[in-house]
Amino acid sequence: MAGHSTARGTGAGPADPGGPAVTSAHERGITTLTLDSPANRNALSARLVRELADALSRCAQDPAVRAVVLTHAGTTFSAGADLKNPANPYTFVALMRQLVELPKPVVARVSGHVRAGGIGLVGACDMAVADRGSDFAFTEVRIGVAPAMISMPLLPRIDPRAASRYYLTGERFDAAAAQAAGLLTAVGDDVDEALAPLVDGLRRASPRGLAEAKKLLTAEVLEHFDRHAEDLVQRSASYFTTAEAREGIAAFMERRDPAWVR
Repeated sequence: MAGHSTARGTGAGPADPGGPAVTSAHERGITTLTLDSPANRNALSARLVRELADALSRCAQDPAVRAVVLTHAGTTFSAGADLKNPANPYTFVALMRQLVELPKPVVARVSGHVRAGGIGLVGACDMAVADRGSDFAFTEVRIGVAPAMISMPLLPRIDPRAASRYYLTGERFDAAAAQAAGLLTAVGDDVDEALAPLVDGLRRASPRGLAEAKKLLTAEVLEHFDRHAEDLVQRSASYFTTAEAREGIAAFMERRDPAWVR
């Protein structure tokens, strides 16, 4: 990403499967955290979720960090849950809440595909930008489950009619539709051009001003976490025990339609 090139002890790059799942760079008050596991499309594995949470904690404690940009290596921001090595659901909920509560603004930078739980990460960020070629889908219903946990940051922020359509159909929608739904802040032909004025504004704002303004903006979202987190974690876990979910996941792995498709 242009303008974010000073690495902070991240070790190997994306070509090295033994390297970190999340890498970090810092320039002029902005820390860029990159989901750096393109081999599995930045799926939300236990490892990636843990490393992202640790990186966000460091950002929260570092006075040199004015704001965070959350982006990705490869063509997919995140494909959602890692079905082979999933994160603990409580840990994933804690990560989304951490993004919402972080005392510094977080901006999602998307240039590619975003699916299921990956949309939860985007929704937990304070702002989000994407290029016009990006696309999104709540694919949960197509494997026999539902987008339960990610509803906490999303439903307070996106248009209810859009949520109904995309939650229930699982269809892909483009960046323009995501912006119209309230998921994205800005869309452009070039994602970094769309991002630039937001980052410039964050650099011009005072640290305390940003923290206090963010508290005002996130109060309702945090109320959803307080009220619904336990129920939605339990619901999500129960979905995966059903025969439909087992069939849906098997069909996904085998690249075929599940039995209920007619």
